[in-house]
Amino acid sequence: MGADPPHRVVVVGGGFAGLNAVRRLRDAPVEVTLVDRQNFHLFQPLAYQVATGALASAEVAAPLRAVLKRQVNAGVVLATVKGFDLGAREVVLGDLPDGEPERRLAYDTLIVAAGSNYSYFGHEEWREVAPELKSIGGALTIRGRLLSAFEAAELEPDPERRRAWLTFAVVGAGPTGVEMAGQIAELARDTLRGDFRHARPEQARIVLLDGAERVLPAFPEGLSRHAARELEELGVEPLVGRTVVDVDAESVSWEEDGGPVRMPTRTVVWAAGVRASRLATLLGEAAGTEVDKAGRIAVGPDLTVAGHPEVLALGDMASVHGPDGEPLRLPGLAPVAIQQGRYAARAIATRLRGERSRPFHYLDKGNLATIGRSKAVAELRGGIHLWGLPAWLAWLTVHIYYLIGFENRLLVLLRWTFSFLTRGRGARLIGLGAKAPEP
Repeated sequence: MGADPPHRVVVVGGGFAGLNAVRRLRDAPVEVTLVDRQNFHLFQPLAYQVATGALASAEVAAPLRAVLKRQVNAGVVLATVKGFDLGAREVVLGDLPDGEPERRLAYDTLIVAAGSNYSYFGHEEWREVAPELKSIGGALTIRGRLLSAFEAAELEPDPERRRAWLTFAVVGAGPTGVEMAGQIAELARDTLRGDFRHARPEQARIVLLDGAERVLPAFPEGLSRHAARELEELGVEPLVGRTVVDVDAESVSWEEDGGPVRMPTRTVVWAAGVRASRLATLLGEAAGTEVDKAGRIAVGPDLTVAGHPEVLALGDMASVHGPDGEPLRLPGLAPVAIQQGRYAARAIATRLRGERSRPFHYLDKGNLATIGRSKAVAELRGGIHLWGLPAWLAWLTVHIYYLIGFENRLLVLLRWTFSFLTRGRGARLIGLGAKAPEP
């Protein structure tokens, strides 16, 4: 009699949740297949630094095959997923050449961790003129538009049109929006100062828009006030309590005092609202489970889909319900996804030993947001609040620690040291494929 075949685990998504699940299964008696439509893991919290030229794209991304090279029980499949056959326990792959038969991956346990995308609140036409910050492509597009705006301002003889080129709007005052606005301000006022003969980058107007009543609404009110003051010191205008009602190639409009206000600008960055990946809907349809208003599929305390204990959904695409059936209020942050990925791996190993796993419990270690050079806010475990330089150092330490790969950590640390000492940025190229606005 031959040995039993290894337990097959298919993981869809190479983000924080999926990749952590795969890596934590290194010593388990399983055969793991990671499926992703990209061949790299993106450290998404630093995508905005790619968009503003502080880091190169390769410094915040790691090839999946390189990350898993020494994990002998793991393989990578580069493909999109177009459906799930839960009855047959198979993942259906898409984007195959014409005439090629449908490809399926069989599993014993399935982990789906496909993340989320920015939501344009029913206005998908805004996506073209207000790129997002959840992908390398989006970050490179934004970088091209930012740098091209300064170049266009240099050539523009009309003062009003030049002012529009030097006006930048960031929609969304959560951590990503706050960090992006601060970086644009430092790019304009520090890095590009003196680079142009006619345009004055230091005179750029940076506006941060949000319908909430304060910046960083998920943070304690005191830290929000600190963040707003530090943004203003950098020259950013936080316009909160304003709901964006229109975005086009030459302006952004918001609701104020019962009427629309239109601001001419040629560069709008979108960092507001998220919606779960379409795979959450496909998984819900396959399991007969509805998704919520944000497109997230409901999962139980052990992160499994109702009626399918062999299927786990993790990260931003899942709404975790507690033992009482009520949804838990988990933030859409990388630490949640990381902890869920590690939990999923432990749960699989526990099951294979014939034991029952405990419910998932999120250990909240705090929240951090950087605003600019030596400017940040931090809410740490135990009710500790930091701002300014101490919060900024805490932010640096955490982000270096969670970066994948020693080489990336070293490169990013060197980049940040160079930037801190010289106020320079080493990735200010308007690259091919980065769509810039037409002058």
